[in-house]
Amino acid sequence: MSTPTFRAAVVRTPSGPDSIEIIDVPLTEPGPGEVRVAVAATPVNPTDLGVVAGFFHELGMIDQPSHTGLGWDFAGTVRAAGPGVNLPIGTRVAGVVLGFDRDFGTYAEQLVVPAADLAVVPEGLDLVAASTVPLSGLSAAQFVDLIGEAPADGNRLLVTGAAGAIGANIAALAPDRGWRVTGLARETDEEFVRSLGADFVTSARPGWDAVVDTTPRQVCGLAPVRDGGTFVGVRPNIVPAAERGITVHTLMAQSDGLRLGQLLAHAASGRLPTRVHAVMRLDRAADAHRAMAEGGARGRYVLEP
Repeated sequence: MSTPTFRAAVVRTPSGPDSIEIIDVPLTEPGPGEVRVAVAATPVNPTDLGVVAGFFHELGMIDQPSHTGLGWDFAGTVRAAGPGVNLPIGTRVAGVVLGFDRDFGTYAEQLVVPAADLAVVPEGLDLVAASTVPLSGLSAAQFVDLIGEAPADGNRLLVTGAAGAIGANIAALAPDRGWRVTGLARETDEEFVRSLGADFVTSARPGWDAVVDTTPRQVCGLAPVRDGGTFVGVRPNIVPAAERGITVHTLMAQSDGLRLGQLLAHAASGRLPTRVHAVMRLDRAADAHRAMAEGGARGRYVLEP
């Protein structure tokens, strides 16, 4: 009797979208505290493009002997549950798989993950939209945790890349901590950024009490931050040296099922934006990567197995 398998997208020798392969992977059953999820949707994130291009392999962050799995967040339906799990079969869930050095990812038909990392998707939020929340939503919430409550002597927060998925979520969440948010983005994104309740600029003048830089290159650095302010960046390998009394943080996103549940509820109510640019089949993952690399899309390319 043959072993059941499922399809997954991986890279063996990363060299861009053409190196993405669809392979058959043996089906495994969940262990204690785990569930097996039938993946319904998984978004293409900017980090995926870096993995496929070999960027993180070159940094020594990935060293897989056979292949590297692709994909970080997902939404789907529980198919099987291991001992100690109280999630009924058929429950709609979403979650995120973190870490670079792994042979599996969310670009797959099936996925075995810890139940504690999952959150139930609320009724009224479809799985494609829900799949875009875990990575960007948790990253944004944890960015806001790093800057903390707005101090009494200044609450002006600049979010660079405010039209992107993480930046938009920060703009939506930071006012809860007393921050007055201004988003930095292209002129063409002004209407969207203002729809989040944020002010809008196209250049980073100095003097901000806090700056959260969600852009890949972090080109602004500490220049826009006032003396004694706070800076948080998204790139752990690009950490500017502290100066002028500025507190510098870098984000390493963490799984948090409880927090994810809150974020999915915000998405269901419309408080968090869930923007989907296009939905494509898993076997068109390479096409999705090429399209995303061209830029200009506001919203995720989402793969459906």
